[in-house]
Amino acid sequence: MVALRGRDIDAYLARPDAGRPIVLLYGPDAGLVRERADLLIASAVDDPNDPFSLVRLDGDELAAEPSRLVDEALTVPLFGGRRAIRVRAGSRNFASGVDTLAGSSLKDCRVVIEAGDLRAESPLRKACERAKTAVAIACYPDGERDLAKLIDDELRFANLRIAPDARATLTTLLGGDRQASRNELRKLALFAHGEGEVTLDHVMAVVADASELKLDPIVDGAFAGKPELVESEFAKAMVAGTYPGVIMAAAQRQAAWLHKSALALAEGTPLSTLLEGGYPRLHFSRKGAVEVALRNFSPERLVVIIDQLATAALDMRKQASLGAVIAQRALLSIAVNARRRG
Repeated sequence: MVALRGRDIDAYLARPDAGRPIVLLYGPDAGLVRERADLLIASAVDDPNDPFSLVRLDGDELAAEPSRLVDEALTVPLFGGRRAIRVRAGSRNFASGVDTLAGSSLKDCRVVIEAGDLRAESPLRKACERAKTAVAIACYPDGERDLAKLIDDELRFANLRIAPDARATLTTLLGGDRQASRNELRKLALFAHGEGEVTLDHVMAVVADASELKLDPIVDGAFAGKPELVESEFAKAMVAGTYPGVIMAAAQRQAAWLHKSALALAEGTPLSTLLEGGYPRLHFSRKGAVEVALRNFSPERLVVIIDQLATAALDMRKQASLGAVIAQRALLSIAVNARRRG
């Protein structure tokens, strides 16, 4: 089974193995999936803007004709050169095309497949993990160490230092989506340009205003059983131009955290320990709502909600124009059902 972990991922991305040209990138951090896909495509072709060098395919369309993936990968360019195929996986299964392709000999062609958070039994994930010519790379939200490196890399590039209190606060405001975190860091670096050091004032002026603190009332309102709050805050987020997928990702992370915490409570961990410790640390303004959420939902009910949110996230990808409607409906459903304890 070729499922890369930790440093093996960095090593592969830095120098992709020509003997494993099929790459599956999957996981809840859509920004990290895109970032790694961009990196792999850039190193696979001479010109990413050349339509003969880079072919983009839709996974749901491939499901109707999986052999097309093989045909595209084995096509020899008229004028030579390296090629890449970028596949955006959807809800339909095209794993048979990957199985066939894995047994073929690819020359100067890399196949990069982007997917969401796939379960271990997913046909696509299983196909890539068992193939000797493929690798599967999970893309999870950045942990504390990953965020520290991301902050250092971006600020070093801008010739900036960061004060300890600013770093501590900044770390709590980032994470969840690599691309969003990187964008916030670049805005912060631009704001602090020429001052030598990023201070807490810089962070609060730039990042905190665009951080998940703006999403917290929506997510916490849902799990605390406050549909009116969800509706009003969701409307504000839409007016402000917030991408619905960011809200859905925040809800998925909160559901996972609540499930983990509910299990810990059942095993005897004090509630105060859960609210005060751990990573990422809760902002003080959220503790009351989170405590209500833990009273509202059992671990079993949270598993159901995690599945519901995953389905909603997938529907949002399939019907992008209805993303806001799907996200709001899912969150309102949680809020209404939160009033039914158990």
